[in-house]
Amino acid sequence: MMGLKLNVHIIVADDHGIVRMGLLQTIKRLFPDAIISEVEDFKSLYKVVLKEKLDLAIMDVNMPNGSVQEAIDYIKIHQPSLRILIFSSQDEELYAMRYLKMGAGGYLNKQSSTAVIETALTAMLSTGRYASEDLKEAMFLESLNGATSNSPFEVLSDRELQIANKLAEGLPLKEISNQLNLHSSTISTYKNRLFEKLKIRSIPELVEILRLYNT
Repeated sequence: MMGLKLNVHIIVADDHGIVRMGLLQTIKRLFPDAIISEVEDFKSLYKVVLKEKLDLAIMDVNMPNGSVQEAIDYIKIHQPSLRILIFSSQDEELYAMRYLKMGAGGYLNKQSSTAVIETALTAMLSTGRYASEDLKEAMFLESLNGATSNSPFEVLSDRELQIANKLAEGLPLKEISNQLNLHSSTISTYKNRLFEKLKIRSIPELVEILRLYNT
């Protein structure tokens, strides 16, 4: 904790109140003097970024009124020094590297223990970077391979990959459209596009290719 600014201003952006509540308690225990703002969608996040000087943004990737890439780009424009920690339930092996490449400083899974969350918060506020040991190893291996990847999912956009995972979970298009606040026809378009990019024709093929490249 030495050298860390104690009265930090942190914003927690997540559309689930119980997640925000848990994070707020952890942050307050670690930094009793911290100023904490909380929002439940991207538009609200943008408003706070414009008005307040922040030290750390902890944000989920699936929130209404925007996308994580738009949010990262917005923060980089309006508060370039603001540190960004992605806090998500998505599979770290499949998603974390993508968010770091988008410009986030760290990735933390929502299933992490309190001790790991505290480690991540301290690292983000002291160095602006955080990665689990598994992610560090993946980054090291990628650097050895010249940043090349044999994964077919590299050709997918973040939204396409998100929808691919939901399709593989067996969710119908209507349910996916409700979760992502997108029209069913838009989801169908994304589905057709990702099928074409992955050169597959069915959900079972999608499940199999996800299994092969996510082990």
